[in-house]
Amino acid sequence: MVLAALVQSVSSSSCLAPLAPQLRKDCHPDPGASEASCLARNCCWSPWKTPGIPWCFEKVDSCSVVPEPQRIDCHPESGANEAACMSRGCHWCASDNTTVPFCFYNSEEEAACSMKFPIQNRVDCHPQPGASREVCEAKGCVWCSTTVANVPWCFYPADGPHGYTIKDVPQKTAQGWRVTLIKRGTISLFGNDISPIVMDVEFQTKDRLRFKVYDPNNKRFEVPLNIESSSNVSFEPNYDVEFINDTTLQFRVIRKKTRTILWETTLGGLIFSNQYMQLMTSVPSTSIYGFGEHEHPSFKHDMNYVRYGMFSRDQSPVALSNLYGVHPFYMCIEKDFNAHGVLLLNSNAQDVTLSPSPSLTFRTIGGILDFYMFLGPTPENVIQQYTEAIGRPFMPPYWSLGFQLSRWGYNSIDVLEKTVERLRQYDIPHDVQYGDIDYMERQLDFTYDKANFAGLPEYIKKLKNDGMHYVIILDPFLTKDEPQGTYRPYELGQELGIWVNNSDGVTPAVGKAWPPGDSVYPDYTNPKTAEWWIQMCMEFKNILDYDGIWIDMNEPSNFQNGQQPGCEENHLNYPPYVPDITGGLLAEKTLCPNSKTYLGYHYDIHSLFGWSQAIPTFYASQNATGKRAFVLSRSTFVGSGKYTGHWLGDNFSRWRDMHMSIIGMLEFNLFGIPYIGADICGFNEETTYELCLRWMQLGAFYPFSRNHNAIGMKEQDPGVFGEEFAAISRSALRIRYLLLPYLYTLFYHSHVSGNTVVRGLMHEFTSDPQTHGIDRAFLWGPALMITPVLEEGARSVYVYFPEVSWFDFYTGEQVSPSWLKKSVEVPAPLDVIPLFIRGGYILPTQFPARTTVLSRLNPFSLIIALDEHGEASGSLFWDDGDSIYSVERGEYFYVEYKFSNRALKATVIKNGYNGITTLTYSTIQILGFTSKPNVIFMNGKTIPSNRMQYNSNGKITLWISAPLSQEFTISFEY
Repeated sequence: MVLAALVQSVSSSSCLAPLAPQLRKDCHPDPGASEASCLARNCCWSPWKTPGIPWCFEKVDSCSVVPEPQRIDCHPESGANEAACMSRGCHWCASDNTTVPFCFYNSEEEAACSMKFPIQNRVDCHPQPGASREVCEAKGCVWCSTTVANVPWCFYPADGPHGYTIKDVPQKTAQGWRVTLIKRGTISLFGNDISPIVMDVEFQTKDRLRFKVYDPNNKRFEVPLNIESSSNVSFEPNYDVEFINDTTLQFRVIRKKTRTILWETTLGGLIFSNQYMQLMTSVPSTSIYGFGEHEHPSFKHDMNYVRYGMFSRDQSPVALSNLYGVHPFYMCIEKDFNAHGVLLLNSNAQDVTLSPSPSLTFRTIGGILDFYMFLGPTPENVIQQYTEAIGRPFMPPYWSLGFQLSRWGYNSIDVLEKTVERLRQYDIPHDVQYGDIDYMERQLDFTYDKANFAGLPEYIKKLKNDGMHYVIILDPFLTKDEPQGTYRPYELGQELGIWVNNSDGVTPAVGKAWPPGDSVYPDYTNPKTAEWWIQMCMEFKNILDYDGIWIDMNEPSNFQNGQQPGCEENHLNYPPYVPDITGGLLAEKTLCPNSKTYLGYHYDIHSLFGWSQAIPTFYASQNATGKRAFVLSRSTFVGSGKYTGHWLGDNFSRWRDMHMSIIGMLEFNLFGIPYIGADICGFNEETTYELCLRWMQLGAFYPFSRNHNAIGMKEQDPGVFGEEFAAISRSALRIRYLLLPYLYTLFYHSHVSGNTVVRGLMHEFTSDPQTHGIDRAFLWGPALMITPVLEEGARSVYVYFPEVSWFDFYTGEQVSPSWLKKSVEVPAPLDVIPLFIRGGYILPTQFPARTTVLSRLNPFSLIIALDEHGEASGSLFWDDGDSIYSVERGEYFYVEYKFSNRALKATVIKNGYNGITTLTYSTIQILGFTSKPNVIFMNGKTIPSNRMQYNSNGKITLWISAPLSQEFTISFEY
């Protein structure tokens, strides 16, 4: 794709350059040009990547090289300004002559082209590098240069010879429609176009629609994720579909209730060739969220021709790069504030372009085009429907909601013990300790270093006796070079034939990774591999009594490009189009695409590797421990949340990475992976005192809360910085532990209904457009707003308060009505992370302790925040915290709380957990009371006045002693 860029001042002398690089006049035609020699000639110096563009060129004397009499008005309507002008791809240059346009095209050719083909409507016809006018026009496309960054110069015409047309009348099927499509014309972008093709439209549920485009004559790879249709065939769908057979097929999905067009494939047509498929659709608004895994600069996407590649990769988070997982799913908030979501179920290398019209262009190099749409209409409904299709998130064990500590670089058991003891000395909550690859013998899976970690099995037992848990890391690759008879995991795997193989399907693919020598890669799509992996994990449990499994490097990572001796020259390893992925090579840092697996070529299943490993690891953890599985995976795919949580990878100790972590956390809740967090204080580079302290405050509200960093970096656990740091960290974590019953209940609703756990403000306040771009604050469920400090030296934050009742978490004071629907500066001294409770909700809490094993023994409390009508509601889910299938078996306790008409009522919905009988209520706090009640009754009996306190902030505190299992009514009389 050819891109233009705005030219700016290019030297310390504020050298003014022509806006279009083609207009540069060479000032140094002789060889040996450098910046110094160029500036010595009083010329401009600005390197340019396109061949033939001079780097040293003559200055221009005004803000434009277009003479005033030749300027063609680009903004004839009133209200022109520089920003509006630049957004149209035009040039702004004020003049003393008021009859001359200030906003104008850079040339007559560009004026004619841009007026005929607006820049916001262009779909790239040459997405790969090397475009030229000749190549573009040979493809039946339009060439039109522009100075607006990222806008394609080569693009499809509205009536070009591309796409497909309907062969016959659409055929009605049991679930929808079937349409046969025939390719138009003979022009091909990448060759091997397929015709005919078929589109099946399936009405799967009233809120879920599938449209699948495939080759009816040849089987192509399809992702092995079974999304079943509703067994009820009599439902009335909330959508309509339309086929319009103009010159090119137009397919529309329309929301019945509002007639909003959610999906419309027109411009650019459909391309379906053997190794290149493309589909462009218009979308109803620019409020687009999702697509991953990337480090996005904002939660709400930039729609100015931004392209994201999706292909799992061992890559520290950097802007625009494809990262560890693949999630081709997005959610759109429509202009009338309804929401819908769309999934492209495809695991091949792919990219998506977000364009300002607004539109999306999907490109993939294999498989089929398999789309699912979810009608919502609320954002929360969308995710509930999405996870109903791909699999509900797993229910985490309660202990995994506690604070966790890890480090690559403990190096010895002595260092590990001192670190744990340091946190204990400061009474910092600490539930989970990790073992990174240091604990292994020479980085070999299923071993531990008996020299540096002598006594590790006994130490793990000690941790567990203290109420803590231990998680081990396992990598997906194994060395093949240990002496015969010394490394059972490899030898058994070799005997079973479970490896990813070379293209011959027989010889194991050999790469380089952490273990010494060469490594082989288990093929986790093979059922025999799953059995082997589970067996190895269970055997290792007899050596180290671990509680959970952390699977890393499973993109899969390789320390060389492709396996030995390199990737063959063929169409799989070097396809005609490579999506916009880092490095531009499918085999970079991984295996060759033509490697063979149980399900087919690595070309098709590369991005499924982590997903396929997580499934047997889930069952390995469950079988080995006899308790609820805990798996943490670096690489994920659609549906991974049913089996694993995720952390956001090898981030950096930088302030911007704190902000990026919130965006990533929000996105993974959209992807159905709510157990998510980032490495607190950063993994790479050295942290600082203030950065780490603010990150400990933020990290206390990640669903997965773990401090972790890299070898060679300074220690950054919360006990290493001294008393003040430890005290502030302890305070933030105690708030987390206080709120764990609420968080655990959110995970219950996620597990059974697919709700998000962490969500953006736009999820709850969709009709307020101001919330659509907020990503520096977030919510736990619907009720708790977290507003962390994300800037160095800041002692306040700006908080936007949607128009409902809000209460300060610390004081119980109600936020002033004058603050609503405004961004207000709120104090945030170093020891405080501002928190606000939303009126209308009841949060169950429990007195904190140093571990969840201890805190689970403590009394419960309720925080009740009344809304403007004096009402509130909430619930509590409780079980033993780690039993397998306790929800499915009904072995849990569930109570609903409702405050209305000046009375609080607790109603037990499910009483299937025997351990509930030992637990009690101790305190009830009610926020938003306008005056002190005269008398309070509990189940008809008066509560003594000395067990009630009322303050001027409108907070009532009641001290009660009642069984948690007991239903009750507390009423207030005036």
